[in-house]
Amino acid sequence: MSLLAETDALFFGPDGLDRERIERQVAESLRDADDGELFLEQRRSEAFGWDDGRLKSASYDSAKGFGLRAVAGEAAGYAHAGELSEPAIARAAETVRAVTRGHSGSHALPPANTNRHLYGDADPLSAVPFERKVALLAEIDAYARARDPRVRQVSVSLAGSWQAVRILRADGEQRADIRPLVRLNVSVVMEQDGRFESGSHGGGGRFLYDQLLDPGHWQAAVAEAIRQGEVNLGSVDAPAGEMQVVLGPGWPGILLHEAIGHGLEGDFNRKGTSAFAGLMGQRVAAPGVTVVDDGTIGERRGSLTIDDEGTPTQRTTLIEDGILVGYLQDRQNARLMGMKPTGNGRRQSYAHLPMPRMTNTIMLAGDRDPQEMIAAVDRGIYAVSFGGGQVDITSGKFTFSCTEAYRIEGGKIGPAVKGATLIGNGPDVLTKVRMIGNDFKLDPGVGTCGKQGQGVPVGVGQPSLLIDGLTVGGTGA
Repeated sequence: MSLLAETDALFFGPDGLDRERIERQVAESLRDADDGELFLEQRRSEAFGWDDGRLKSASYDSAKGFGLRAVAGEAAGYAHAGELSEPAIARAAETVRAVTRGHSGSHALPPANTNRHLYGDADPLSAVPFERKVALLAEIDAYARARDPRVRQVSVSLAGSWQAVRILRADGEQRADIRPLVRLNVSVVMEQDGRFESGSHGGGGRFLYDQLLDPGHWQAAVAEAIRQGEVNLGSVDAPAGEMQVVLGPGWPGILLHEAIGHGLEGDFNRKGTSAFAGLMGQRVAAPGVTVVDDGTIGERRGSLTIDDEGTPTQRTTLIEDGILVGYLQDRQNARLMGMKPTGNGRRQSYAHLPMPRMTNTIMLAGDRDPQEMIAAVDRGIYAVSFGGGQVDITSGKFTFSCTEAYRIEGGKIGPAVKGATLIGNGPDVLTKVRMIGNDFKLDPGVGTCGKQGQGVPVGVGQPSLLIDGLTVGGTGA
């Protein structure tokens, strides 16, 4: 059964909307617009939290609603409601028509169609009984405590969601998608000689709970969380100053996402507020640096069969061998900039306008051995994992805290450090990449990106990188 047929049963029929009347209503309300759509959504989600040896929280949410958007030049009229009814859509149509009064729109071409499916359409919430999910959390807790006697506290979270969307356009074109998403996270607090430190690990993607329930998966997550806790128990204060930094593969790509990726989104560049604005075709990174955004990787957390405007996602090259060659685009910004949409029009839910957002943002591998990078550093930091960070899109300045990092002394990895913060400028960092590793890796599937109050799941990835001259904030010598 096609996704259109599946979502027919969810949104239309005797107990739903009358499809023919809704189609006429959409065509009439967007008649004078340049672009726009009716976005229908149904979503179910659940979350479990385990702490202090017991189930601390269990939540379930079911939501449905619509968002109607009319685009006229740089303006967009948007109305939404948490119900799926013809009277509510009619009231929304009256609201969005205000933006098209006096405007004679030239309708944008519809997005291309696709038969590609990057993930299944089954509902992860109903596939596993409630009791089995709770039993998993208890099993993880017992396993972690038995694995290492220094474990004093275990926290486990399990979450899943199922989202169905239907997009109706004024030209009669329609697109649909059904999106599963699951995630498991394990955190431990460990104690040794009166010192307490923590470690954590998680993962997930657009699949069912089966992979997370597999003992091989969750036991590996526990082992990694304990390993991080053990590393932190032996850590010393991080040094401070400007020094060389080696970034590990995989999750450290979050620095690439925040410090560089947001600056390559079309809206910031159209408005001239990005540090990359006006630099198309110019060198913005060291030779060998190639950055792409790829929403087509099967079952990845940041992947989508279609974006939230109905455009099929794609692999978009942003920086090629150090040269800026592309931006991430939704339909409105692409139209205004004379470019093509790239399948990056995303929204948190029916209550939000779409905007250019990343999917899976990655730097491609080079040909250098990671050990060669370590050996090339006399004094520096090896950053393996990051926590929170802040970025100024206009200037490109960022700060990121390391959750796992080590000193590099005389070309060898030294003790683990705590309290290390990386400080720099995104565009400047790209020019200081000295070596690119051959060990490309994707993150485990834990990323959520925030922009203008909206959060969407994303992915990152990169090989190991040697960067010259980053500022490290720390309290050690």
